[in-house]
Amino acid sequence: MAKAYWVTTYKSISNQDALTAYSKLAGPAVLASGGKFLARGMAAEAWEAGVKQRTVVIEWPSLNDALAAHDTPGYQAALKALGTGSVVRDMRVVEGAE
Repeated sequence: MAKAYWVTTYKSISNQDALTAYSKLAGPAVLASGGKFLARGMAAEAWEAGVKQRTVVIEWPSLNDALAAHDTPGYQAALKALGTGSVVRDMRVVEGAE
């Protein structure tokens, strides 16, 4: 079974306090759901049409685990803390290559 990954890039952050509150809840929720943080922080470099921006990559044991984690009460509480308009981000779920 292939692993899966949440890949999130932050295009802009307008409310750092909301992002901090989100992070305090999202981290434990991700770990409790079986996720493993592989990378998080500012991009070291960006090529082609890329932009140096905050990027987070989380590994999951399977695609089903990655999809289910988003709907857990812990992660939903984190999203509520983030609110709307605090960040502009692109969040994707991709299945790993076997």
